Amino acid sequence: MLLRYGHQLLDLSKPIVMGILNCTPDSFYDGGRWASKDTILKHTNQMITEGARIIDVGGVSTKPYAQTVSQTEEIERILPVIEALKTNFGELILSVDTSRAAVARLALEAGADVVNDVSAGAWDADLHKVVADKKAPYVLMHAQGRPENMQDNPNYENPTQEILDFFIQQTAELRTKNIQELILDIGFGFGKTLQQNYQLLRDLSVFKILNLPILVGISRKSMIYKPLQTTPQEALHGTTALHFWALQQGANILRVHDVRPAMDAIRMWECLQL
Repeated sequence: MLLRYGHQLLDLSKPIVMGILNCTPDSFYDGGRWASKDTILKHTNQMITEGARIIDVGGVSTKPYAQTVSQTEEIERILPVIEALKTNFGELILSVDTSRAAVARLALEAGADVVNDVSAGAWDADLHKVVADKKAPYVLMHAQGRPENMQDNPNYENPTQEILDFFIQQTAELRTKNIQELILDIGFGFGKTLQQNYQLLRDLSVFKILNLPILVGISRKSMIYKPLQTTPQEALHGTTALHFWALQQGANILRVHDVRPAMDAIRMWECLQL
């Protein structure tokens, strides 16, 4: 399975890791930790050294009940970061985590390669045009509601079937817009109850029917730390356990805060494939 970005190809026949770089003061786990250029470059270098193939840069927290920030502030948070990362790590694949067309365009022009959109284009009608114009790979994520209300009352009759139907409809529509390089993200925690998250994780292999790469973003989320009766800071072991399950079910990309443990899970999983 190959993903085209620019004039290059990313081989996804084996699972890879996407490292999270939150340039926000209020992210649920690492908000405010990467506030200076020095800490950003040092942390990014560590993630690359540990095995991350993609770095996902975000400037707006999308945790439950988070309030959005202005477009100007989002740009001010992430654009200098993308420029610095491209200058210092030229071959690095960069993803921009945004739902705004103007932000995506500036980020892609500054050197980002992928658009990671939690809204599936629903929050900005111009976003898909930017992705198509730039021929960028696009992470299509399912969410029910917005961060400020998505956990109020998530409602499905059959989460797996409804989200599969959503992906079938959306991927067909995106291809008519000339967006060909697609990655699917179930959207764990985005308008799903604890039980619904686990049903979707159990059923993850169902989504392989679409023959597209699957990204799994569960790192340190409440679906892990709540059953363990702990905190995001203490949820690494639970995260690693579920990463292994996700790999068993066909995950191609693990989006994580902690690269080395995710890479260890991939290496152990690969040992079982021999």
